[in-house]
Amino acid sequence: MRLRFQLIIFMLVRTILNTVHRMVYPFLSVFARGLGVEITTLSYVVTARSFFGMFAPLFGTIADHRGRKFGILGGILLFTFGMSVVALQPNFITFSLAVLFAILGKYLFDTSMQAYFGDRIPYERRGTALAVTEAAWSLAFIAGVPLMGLLIAGYGWHEPFRWLAGLGLVMFAVIWRMVPRDETSHAEAALQTPPKPGAAKKIRAVLTNIPALAGISIALWASAANELVNLIFGVWLEDSFGLKIAALAGASAVIGLSELGGEGLVALTTDRLGKPRALMLGLSGNALASLLLPFIGQTELGALIGLFLFYITFEYVMVSHIPLMTEVMPEARATLLSFNLTGHSLGRMIGALLATFIYQRFGFFPVALTAILFNLFALLALGELTRRLVILPRLLAWIQRREGSEA
Repeated sequence: MRLRFQLIIFMLVRTILNTVHRMVYPFLSVFARGLGVEITTLSYVVTARSFFGMFAPLFGTIADHRGRKFGILGGILLFTFGMSVVALQPNFITFSLAVLFAILGKYLFDTSMQAYFGDRIPYERRGTALAVTEAAWSLAFIAGVPLMGLLIAGYGWHEPFRWLAGLGLVMFAVIWRMVPRDETSHAEAALQTPPKPGAAKKIRAVLTNIPALAGISIALWASAANELVNLIFGVWLEDSFGLKIAALAGASAVIGLSELGGEGLVALTTDRLGKPRALMLGLSGNALASLLLPFIGQTELGALIGLFLFYITFEYVMVSHIPLMTEVMPEARATLLSFNLTGHSLGRMIGALLATFIYQRFGFFPVALTAILFNLFALLALGELTRRLVILPRLLAWIQRREGSEA
């Protein structure tokens, strides 16, 4: 019961953290006008935010060596600092700092939280449990972004940051009281595990593990595909249909509902289907949705339906992927999860660099085609991961059983 309560609290905390990450996309034009800069300039800020994912492995080692609670609280502090600088002095520099500190805080918080529950929840039930915390990603679009849109429409682009800074302080106090200081997991205590290897050894172990690298590359290519559409959909809707702030916030809520549906599907099916099979279905579905989007997006309703299909399949991929990665290298769980975030960040950086370039020169259809290509790359990486992590061990076990029976 205690873990279930914690899952709900962490879901709410992550909703606040993710709102900052997600509100940049639908309001990209709004922030650009408020700051007096071009959309392309803000896209560089988003690209820089993704580049900071290169430092995510450092956060994984913090959670592995300083404890999960330390990492969780540290992530909230980074977030709160970023929001505070804009609240005190709203301008382009502080906005850029807020975006960067918010993503650093998210990296530290997410890897620490996922490792925290990975230590405590059995693998066969981990997909359902982590799907609860991942609901925060969609709730940020369903509730967080529309609320930020109302604040922006009523009081200016900088108003959300004041509220978010205050919520950061509340989050810190709640987590400080909820998570125990002694974080040694029951599984580790029962196994009486030896002292953990140093950070350098864990990083080296991840970088020399083929299944781990294949899993990280899935995150990279899937996120690159998503970011292509993610960064440009608000501009596309505004250019195509003249949608304004309130309508863009409503479109964000539709997308959030689709992602919530994806997380619900994960909770219902991923543990039953198996994580690799679920990933294959999700990646294939996202490629198909990318193909459909330009064709059915000729009207406002068609565009929203297309975005619904695109985001529900992507969310199914992401939430199925996390529990799989928590078990690829249990001995370096937080470190691997942080490298997985690096894969996401590099993918988003690739997508952010290409999105505005492709859209402004060639239109939306080539954006969708590039997303399909990246999904195919992710499917190839999944094939390698499945072969190394599932098929080969089963084949070796079958050979050993045959040899044993013949003897």
